[in-house]
Amino acid sequence: MADTNTQYRYGNRPTMKDVAARAGVGLKTVSRVVNGEPGVTPDTERRVQEAITALGFRRNDSARILRKGRTASIGLVLEDLADPFYAPLNRAVEEVARAHGALLINGSSAEDPERERELALAFCARRVDGLIVIPAGDDHRYLEPEITAGIATVFVDRPAGRLTADVVLSDSFGGARDGVAHLVAHGHRRIGFIGDQAHIHTATERLRGYHAAMRAAGLPVDESWVSLGPTAPDRVRAAAEAMLSGPRPVTALFAGNNRVTVTAVRVIAAAARPVALVGFDDFELADLLSPAVTVVAQDPARLGRTAAERLFRRLDGVTEPPRRVELPTRLIPRGSGEIPPAED
Repeated sequence: MADTNTQYRYGNRPTMKDVAARAGVGLKTVSRVVNGEPGVTPDTERRVQEAITALGFRRNDSARILRKGRTASIGLVLEDLADPFYAPLNRAVEEVARAHGALLINGSSAEDPERERELALAFCARRVDGLIVIPAGDDHRYLEPEITAGIATVFVDRPAGRLTADVVLSDSFGGARDGVAHLVAHGHRRIGFIGDQAHIHTATERLRGYHAAMRAAGLPVDESWVSLGPTAPDRVRAAAEAMLSGPRPVTALFAGNNRVTVTAVRVIAAAARPVALVGFDDFELADLLSPAVTVVAQDPARLGRTAAERLFRRLDGVTEPPRRVELPTRLIPRGSGEIPPAED
């Protein structure tokens, strides 16, 4: 038996029948091993796996799709895979998918609603079993026919627009409220807020938390202390510099996400007086700066894992009404948020 699988390498593709014959077991036993089903002894499973390896057998997914009506794949639409926030979220979704024997396909919308729509519908056209979407747009009715056709869909980080569906969020409102209250507790009365674009759910929720904390402390908010817009460094830098200048500048900044925080750190480093800073989202090396950056931390891996588990519950036949799951945030004091206000 010098090379029993030559015919398979150069001609016919090995089948489960070939694996069964080589392992000396029945076809049903091979099927159980290939599909990860119970009821096979360890010794038998070992023989089947050895036969699979020797023959170079690969499962025929096309036939399985026709038989089960499932592709064992899911689609993930992110804002930007290069953003450090989304890397652990993506990894968590992939791990849950793998545990369920499914392949993950992902793409970045670049915060463009039309690109989000194109990606989501392209995944549907490729017959994914389910979708996880981080929304860029505010109208997701285009997914209604796909959901009706059986594609399970879960939204993450932001709720769907004009569509009732499962969603997994962080407590953006509560996290921002706690972060601003932390600055107030350290003596700050003039606190600036720099956030993302106003149409983004997380940006408006964090701004709402800022106002709630200021209101609870009996503090007024000057309109010049609030700036929403793109998180491009030039825009954030201009906003921060404007808040830190003038006869009565802010003494502290609350940054609405990690991209804003990084630019704010650079602006504060060049400021003439100490400025306190709390950022929403942790980021790499935040604890190694001087001072280390106080943050309101989310758990992106937990967001991704919770959304993926919710998706597979739907795929397993759970028919309960759509749920909104809100995960807590955590304030991590490190130094930058504890700087007292400079004297006027």
